Amino acid sequence: MKRMPDEAGIPEELVRLAGQVRVQVRRGGAPRTSAKCVVYWMQRAMRIVDNPALDVAIEAGNLLGLPVVVFFSVIPNYLNANLRHYHFMAQGLRDVAEDAAERGVGFVVRRHPDNSLEMFLEEVEAALVIGDENPCREPERWRKVLAGRLRVPFWTVDADVVVPSAIFGRSYFLLHHFRPHLKAQLPTYLVAQRKTRPLHPWNAWKSFASFGLAGDITAGFTKLDRSVGPVDSFTGGTHAALKRLDAFVNHELAAYEETRNRPEVKGTSRLSPYLHFGHISPLTIALAVEKAVARGKAPASAKDKFLDELIGWRELAVLFVRHNPNYDNWECAEPWARKTLVEHAGDPRPHRYTLEQMERGETGDELWNAAQREMVDTGWMHNYMRMYWAKKILEWSPDPARAFEWAVTLNDRYELDGRDPNGYAGIAWAIVGKHDRPWFDRPVFGVVRPMSGAAIAKKINAREYIRQNGGGSGRLEF
Repeated sequence: MKRMPDEAGIPEELVRLAGQVRVQVRRGGAPRTSAKCVVYWMQRAMRIVDNPALDVAIEAGNLLGLPVVVFFSVIPNYLNANLRHYHFMAQGLRDVAEDAAERGVGFVVRRHPDNSLEMFLEEVEAALVIGDENPCREPERWRKVLAGRLRVPFWTVDADVVVPSAIFGRSYFLLHHFRPHLKAQLPTYLVAQRKTRPLHPWNAWKSFASFGLAGDITAGFTKLDRSVGPVDSFTGGTHAALKRLDAFVNHELAAYEETRNRPEVKGTSRLSPYLHFGHISPLTIALAVEKAVARGKAPASAKDKFLDELIGWRELAVLFVRHNPNYDNWECAEPWARKTLVEHAGDPRPHRYTLEQMERGETGDELWNAAQREMVDTGWMHNYMRMYWAKKILEWSPDPARAFEWAVTLNDRYELDGRDPNGYAGIAWAIVGKHDRPWFDRPVFGVVRPMSGAAIAKKINAREYIRQNGGGSGRLEF
């Protein structure tokens, strides 16, 4: 078991709780004496249901005889976030407020400039603070800075993967290298978690300032990018996520193997925005899929294929981001991909488009334009089209480094599930060979796997997909 620094005077049960593999002790020591609560600093896992970080906070509160209050800090300048992202997040926070009240934990939202976590911990006289983890660069930096400044113990919990990332301690080159290690752990972690009941429900003993979520959570944020507006294709929050999950497992999972790569059919779960914002747990999804198969709603082969995406590829992406500091730029290229792309850097491009032309969907490829419009208009792009979309950016950009940069810019700007390990891993797969193998040599791509519109049009109804996303239905030319 991991040791918690400065264990003297700490209840043995609390030491054991901190030693769980999901938990990282960032600042040790004994809880504040004469404390009034335990604080869960919610950031990445924006949910009350199936949230291991909240469960740890409740267990700690029960051991210390204290209630739990959830604290959410709204900042005006979250990296690369715009109005579309804030709107979806705000919808989710309303569900958090409702579910927190039902579970018996407090929920306080503060906005800039009155949103200091440190000040809040002093205001409520917190015994300790529990946070959730985020492998991306900037949120991890925040956690490290806070660990050095806080005056109470600070733990973080790996709440958004089925199998805790610390178990693996490294990234993997290919999915089939990772899969055996993952499967060995699934019997332990792919099980329903006990819902820990708070023994000491939160009852505010004085009036706490908390932002009313009926209002505009972005009011007064003068530097927020409002040029990318909300979409009506997705409603944020745990409740909407659970409805989408129910529709998927009961009506779409059975055909998943046949339809998952058919973007005109939309045969996927479409849960990635909810996973990114932590509105739903991957464990909730996986268990619902297993239950549907047990009830005869879908074949076991559909479950296996879906869980390979939900758990296999997604948790491989988390490990990639956690262990590669260059996850969002060209420098993460596999050595063989870097070599071949550099060798072909001077190859003539069939077309050259600027970032602005791509952003507006003004290329000569109507299939690609339709994918770009799907992302801009709905905040989501079908995964099969994401691969093609990124491959063509590589083909049309001045160089691979620029291609990676532009793909990240567009993905993070318009996708509700942008700014996420899954997105960065997908772009790295498409452009610089991450989690892939060498293919056959060809211009521009070298031995990086290519994709062509002509090949895709043989597998899908490309004309229908283009029509659905604002294009004409005329003759396709590749």
